[in-house]
Amino acid sequence: MAIPNVLEKLGRAIFESPFGVNRIARDAPELAEIRLAVLDAVKAKSHRAGGKNVFPFDLIRVELLGIPEEQAPVFTGGFLTEYLTEEIKTGLARSSFRFPHNLRLEIQTSTRLPAPGEAWLSVETRIADADQVRDAAESAGPARLVVQNGTANCSEFIISKPRINIGRTAEVFRPAGPSRKNDLAFTEENEINRTVSREHAHILRSKKDCECRLFNDRWYKGEANCGLWIVREGLSQPVHRGSRGTVLKPGDEIHLGTAVLKFVAGVSEKASE
Repeated sequence: MAIPNVLEKLGRAIFESPFGVNRIARDAPELAEIRLAVLDAVKAKSHRAGGKNVFPFDLIRVELLGIPEEQAPVFTGGFLTEYLTEEIKTGLARSSFRFPHNLRLEIQTSTRLPAPGEAWLSVETRIADADQVRDAAESAGPARLVVQNGTANCSEFIISKPRINIGRTAEVFRPAGPSRKNDLAFTEENEINRTVSREHAHILRSKKDCECRLFNDRWYKGEANCGLWIVREGLSQPVHRGSRGTVLKPGDEIHLGTAVLKFVAGVSEKASE
């Protein structure tokens, strides 16, 4: 495929289309290729939960390479973005995928031409913008964790430190010596607490914008035994080991095995550190 010709045709069709989407689809069939490429990438980033296909991300960011600077507004403007957003939502719904009601799509362009073997279209997915998380944190006050299932050393915990550790024991020792202390510990011996690992997770709190990120600390073989996931607006998302973690939003349920914490903005009188 001659990428410059494709993009030129698509740009011209959008610019000159007085009759809407049908004219664009007919004059620029490559638009269908973009739609299918994005939809395939979105489905590839989904997972199964409760017998359903779930796409947990609320932001799809598409980057197109080889776009001349003067044509960039065509692709990043509202018309194409809204068209592709609705097409992706329709495609997911037809395939019986569950997805956030506020799912949105952004298009970015680059004048850089694709390298040999490099795709001219890439798709990135995210959960929430950092700005949205920051605004929610600032308006609601300090965040806290509320124990909803299981028995921990405190029922509510204010997230006021840069890092808090979560696990089954108050202190963790390895053969070489002490490993770490858990701020929120499920120390009582019961069936629920036994599903929490000694070093299960930790949360990092940004001093700059109060953003909180959840990280998986469990040692396991394969993603199926992750044992840590988030439930948000009825959709579940596993949290795998990694250096980026997962941004928490108010109302998130954090599942550690069968123990459950709720991430809440604001402080109650019962909250204690």
